[in-house]
Amino acid sequence: MSVRIRVNGVDKTLDVDPDMPLLWALRDVLGLTGTKYGCGEALCGACSVHLDGQVVRACVTPVRRADGHAVTTIEGLSPDGNHPLQRAWVELGVPQCGYCQAGQIMTAAALLKAKPKPSDDEIEQSMAGNLCRCGTYSRIRAAIRKVSGTPEGER
Repeated sequence: MSVRIRVNGVDKTLDVDPDMPLLWALRDVLGLTGTKYGCGEALCGACSVHLDGQVVRACVTPVRRADGHAVTTIEGLSPDGNHPLQRAWVELGVPQCGYCQAGQIMTAAALLKAKPKPSDDEIEQSMAGNLCRCGTYSRIRAAIRKVSGTPEGER
């Protein structure tokens, strides 16, 4: 089956099994390796991408679900790595191992698009499904607050 998707603003036609996880289509077929495999069960968030602007877990999303839709990966968030969240991540030293960070940033970007000035509770709720083995959660929240201009402690 041919699957037509717009990936990071570029139309692509993929001849793949429609049940192939979107993650493998992105990584193995298209070579976009910024999106990571973490658990394969939609539990950790390392594979988070945007499908028509909504966060999805690419490890459990069949590529057929993306047929005719737009997918944005970490590579497409900002081609030069200059998205405000990416700059804040670097400035505040958020990543340690960095493995979960693409998924963290993609989830945070969707949050800020939907809610430009989220409260601490909204940040916590939105980011709760993204796991960080290094435990940089306080820096992740600080980076989101920095980009949103939301002071710490606003509930």
